[in-house]
Amino acid sequence: MKPAHALLLFLVAAPPRTRELQAVASSALCGANGRLASAPTDHQLHIDAGALRAFIADDHSAIAEIAFTYRGPSKVEAPLANGELRRQIGLKLRARDTCNVVYVMWHVEPSPGVSVSVKHNPSTGTHRGCGAGGYINVQPEAGRRAPAILRGTPHVLRAELEGRELRVTADGVVVWRGPLPAEAFAFDGPAGLRSDNGVFDLELRVPGGAAGAHCPPW
Repeated sequence: MKPAHALLLFLVAAPPRTRELQAVASSALCGANGRLASAPTDHQLHIDAGALRAFIADDHSAIAEIAFTYRGPSKVEAPLANGELRRQIGLKLRARDTCNVVYVMWHVEPSPGVSVSVKHNPSTGTHRGCGAGGYINVQPEAGRRAPAILRGTPHVLRAELEGRELRVTADGVVVWRGPLPAEAFAFDGPAGLRSDNGVFDLELRVPGGAAGAHCPPW
């Protein structure tokens, strides 16, 4: 094979832009309430929780990804506000607080797939104030069905926001692409992660890793 052809093959086969992201240490994650453990290193994280929400201290990333392996249902389960027992893992973007955040979630069950939603509650920033209110489910302009999450199989979920346009890939496949509504830009904040009712081993990655370790009170 000619050198030029070999280089072209490498560029086509290589995952785009993965080298710019670095794993975030558990010490730089806020709001996890002790339910996020390091195993076996500070950058390789373990979740076993009915509901976990965390964000990266001092972060301002518009791109983030999680490389994870699903291990099965969590020991403690917590149905959503509508009563559904959903198993899922995903990313938070622009998370001003628990009431104003963009969610990119990959569902394990009962309905597999990737969903994007904006939680917008301009008058409050506490869970007591907003609860499960303010959700806007956003439909993509383009994308493909996400692969099924299989127990014991590695997966990668990546979300990148450029201007108003969000691009989501699952295991390298574009599964969601389109603009976010104006409500998503009424607030701003760090990236983070969310999980519900599952056991996961994972790395959370953003450009440059964690910028600091100052956690605000919310």
